[in-house]
Amino acid sequence: MTHMEKFQDISMSKSMRGLCKEEDYTFLAMTEKSTEVTVERALEEDYRERTEDRVRRLLERERLEEERLREIEEMKKEKEQQWRTHVEKLTSSQKKNLQDRLTRLRRFREFQRKVLGEESGTEGRLTLNKLLTRM
Repeated sequence: MTHMEKFQDISMSKSMRGLCKEEDYTFLAMTEKSTEVTVERALEEDYRERTEDRVRRLLERERLEEERLREIEEMKKEKEQQWRTHVEKLTSSQKKNLQDRLTRLRRFREFQRKVLGEESGTEGRLTLNKLLTRM
């Protein structure tokens, strides 16, 4: 742009305009330099913002991944605990069933001894012991 086009909106006399021409050119040179600097700053700012945004997204992804892994680990621990509880219940019930069977078997053996003892009397004590040891 020419000098006249840039400064035509500024109202001043023709003689004053001639005096200020040199100052105007100096001002224009500074404005162009500052425009270049402003453009460079804007580009740098844009680059910095994009970099910060990229880093922010990366950190967010990492945080979400850690959270997902923690939830998976918690679920594994919970399932493992449920399995242990299940196995403990089964073991406990099996142990109780075996104790009950042992108690019933002992009562039955005592009943057998009593019945065999009554049937055979005193002579059959030796036979009774032999029979019970075979059982």
